[in-house]
Amino acid sequence: MTPVPGRGTAAATLLLNATYEPLCVVSSRRAIVLVLAEKAVSVDASAELVHAESVTVPVPVVVRLTRYVRVPYPAQVPLSRRAVFTRDGQTCVYCGSSATSIDHVVPRSRGGTHTWDNVVAACRRCNHTKADRSLAEMGWKLPHPPHTPSGAAWRLLGHRTVDPRWREWLGLADSVSA
Repeated sequence: MTPVPGRGTAAATLLLNATYEPLCVVSSRRAIVLVLAEKAVSVDASAELVHAESVTVPVPVVVRLTRYVRVPYPAQVPLSRRAVFTRDGQTCVYCGSSATSIDHVVPRSRGGTHTWDNVVAACRRCNHTKADRSLAEMGWKLPHPPHTPSGAAWRLLGHRTVDPRWREWLGLADSVSA
């Protein structure tokens, strides 16, 4: 009989390759099944336990596969409104206030693309003021050019919140979030 996690274990678990390289995020239930099938070992677990008829298992936070899995990388981070806000720190790149919309640096009506290097977070006022004009016409400058996010954290998590217990495996500093 497979243990069934309680309501509190619907959380996510970081899955590492046999080489400790981050692969993906799976449900805690899937992680428990991998551990019980001996396809993975628990590297870090929470204090919460899952009980079954004949076994009690701590809910894993990080698991490592026992066999190496070859992964066809690189995978690109999907462009989404939430991911743009996360990349730009929830602030308007033009004035620094709270961002509420996204803006195309080169307007789409002027041939601009909907790609990471042309989309930024903006407040409603700046977005409305800029409208269909270029930065040169406005006399504005970007503090830094927009870019495609990279790294294991972005590839795996996108805009998701990072569990603090995953930071060492993702190579993140304590103050950085994906």
